[in-house]
Amino acid sequence: MTSSATNERWGAPLWGALSVLCAVIFLDALDVSMVGVALPSIQADLGMSTAALQWVVSGYVLGYGGLLLLGGRTADLLGRRRVFLVALAVFAVASLLGGLMNDGALLIAARFVKGMSAAFTAPAALSIITTTFAEGPARNRALSIFTACGASGFSLGLVLSGLLTELGWRWTFLMPVPVAIVALIAGLRLLPRSDERGEGGHDILGAITITAAMLLLVFTVVQAPDVPIWRTVLSAVAVAALFGLFVWLERRVRHPLVRLGILRSAPLVRANIGLVILFGSYVGFQFVAMQYFQNLLGWSALETALAFLPAGLLVAVSSTKMGDLADRYGTGRLIALGSVALLAGYAMFLRLDTHPSLATMVLPGMALLGIAFGLSFPSLNIQATNGVSDDEQGLASGLLNTSGQVGGAVVLAIVTAVLTSGGSAADPIGAFRSAIIVSALFALLGLAVAVSGLRSRSRSGVEAAAPDQVLETV
Repeated sequence: MTSSATNERWGAPLWGALSVLCAVIFLDALDVSMVGVALPSIQADLGMSTAALQWVVSGYVLGYGGLLLLGGRTADLLGRRRVFLVALAVFAVASLLGGLMNDGALLIAARFVKGMSAAFTAPAALSIITTTFAEGPARNRALSIFTACGASGFSLGLVLSGLLTELGWRWTFLMPVPVAIVALIAGLRLLPRSDERGEGGHDILGAITITAAMLLLVFTVVQAPDVPIWRTVLSAVAVAALFGLFVWLERRVRHPLVRLGILRSAPLVRANIGLVILFGSYVGFQFVAMQYFQNLLGWSALETALAFLPAGLLVAVSSTKMGDLADRYGTGRLIALGSVALLAGYAMFLRLDTHPSLATMVLPGMALLGIAFGLSFPSLNIQATNGVSDDEQGLASGLLNTSGQVGGAVVLAIVTAVLTSGGSAADPIGAFRSAIIVSALFALLGLAVAVSGLRSRSRSGVEAAAPDQVLETV
């Protein structure tokens, strides 16, 4: 497929295809966050232990993050439209089965399969966009709409979960089914058929190695507070060895899963680091806020979900404008501004107490986080895929999505460790504040990375000439 959409005015076929892709990325993101509020009901209904319950969340995230690179490469090799539609059908079936399960282990298995299917739909959808819309204003506009739907799905997932849980937890699994079916039927008719297959083969050993490395990394961080230090060190060494083995394999196999040369693009590397920090810090903050609102303040699930509504609405409204802003100012400036908003949002919540003010803490803090996502998320997607050849768009999008998922799992593990060990019964506020400081520190790191990108562009004179159209090299 070649980039064809260059005109400012798009016809009905392009809008139809983009609508299908946006609907599916909304579902993918929705599933990451929507199950959270329903967990207590699931536990009570199925009699699951707390240890088993966390795998209802982790199963999806690990299936999603662990196979994204393979999903992106498969889309490049077998055809993006084909991979997208098959994975979407699997997603619909797994959603239906999850809503009907009466056994905890089978529910976790269904969640893992859903995560696996999302690992193929997400990079395929993104690469369909980047190979259909020409690099520049058309692609930036399409990506801003696409990423707005993804960010909105994640932000609004908690709100929908709060509403659906009032009806029954199974509706949080069943609700995506009709949407996925409609999207599948529409996709068969609306997605472009001129889908070219790439050349090469699958790097199965590389996929197994990098997936094992990422899963062990998350497991090491999660277990670190509860095991002897020597076990953590050994696990860390094993993680490093697996990553080293992956690099060694990719340098020697004929058709690597990741062409390491793609990492010479400084904007792409910065975009991946940026999404690790943006998504990771927010997932950690969201977990802390859920505990703070419900366990300490005694808010209901619906009240807690509604607290996140301002952020979700701002993301939905603002992200669609980011393509035009990226054309005018460049993604680097938008990411830096989003990083400032992210840090300010977390700083607002450092003033939490047992009687928080909606007007001066909760609403302004959530609004700042919504602005941060609205500015940064579309801009990071644009920055990561600009300048990448069509045959590697799936790889670039897979790398970016993997960064977000792994970042979310790792930062959440760090935040959870700080939350459980940073306070006491006499001072529960101290534990929540310490955990939010972790998210704020990651946001500060993200701001430093964004500023370094601005300085790099300023020195090279790239942005003044043509924002994001020329690849820097490391």
